[in-house]
Amino acid sequence: MSELPPVISTNRFRLPLVSREEAAAALAGSRAPDWHEDYPRSDDLDAFSMIKGDSTWGPRHIVRVVDGLVIGSVGFYGPPAPHDDGVPEVEIGYGLVEYARGHGVATEVVSGLVAALDAVDVRVRARTEPSNAPSLRVLAKCGFTVLRGPDEDGNLVVSRA
Repeated sequence: MSELPPVISTNRFRLPLVSREEAAAALAGSRAPDWHEDYPRSDDLDAFSMIKGDSTWGPRHIVRVVDGLVIGSVGFYGPPAPHDDGVPEVEIGYGLVEYARGHGVATEVVSGLVAALDAVDVRVRARTEPSNAPSLRVLAKCGFTVLRGPDEDGNLVVSRA
């Protein structure tokens, strides 16, 4: 299986992997000085708790290049696995502190990850609540055009063709 780079970069952001040590410290209540005061959010901590070993298919910090401030996380729920059609596929998740929302951050970082996935021939899917219009806009802008329907919790499941 192909791996992704440990750090993926976009124009305004770096997306370094969250290390096991960082995850353990955050789960124990520690915070790094370069983290926004509202980071990590509960969703970020949930993602950190899924880190089991060294893999490029886990959560990543969203770091502003201009000042090094961490404002959210983005990443995968594990390594790619073959979908029903045999194509390797991975699920993406992302979230930002409130302060960072509405400035194109999610669109830019998801686009950056999608480009990295395209380079290793891995398809990507995402889930979002049907009422989460900002997330639906991000996914549409990033090419998630295949609607697979709802999951067991009523979230929409979408993928890129």
